[in-house]
Amino acid sequence: MRITRWDFEPGAATGWHRHGWPYVIVLLSDATLRITDGETEGEAKFAAGDSYMRPAGVEHDVMNAGSAAMAFIEIELKRY
Repeated sequence: MRITRWDFEPGAATGWHRHGWPYVIVLLSDATLRITDGETEGEAKFAAGDSYMRPAGVEHDVMNAGSAAMAFIEIELKRY
């Protein structure tokens, strides 16, 4: 596994990227994320402690669409 903490001020974005491994995100704070994969874009609200998983290889960009700073832990699964 590779575990990384990310902190984003309002309006900050990850920038376009692609993960080489499947991964899980665990929110450390309440957040509204704007997520796009180049074809679809949407906003999702999360509470602290919520999580979601994505497969490897999906190019995407994630932005803090809320009015407060937010943080999450990203857990990339190198083997599973």
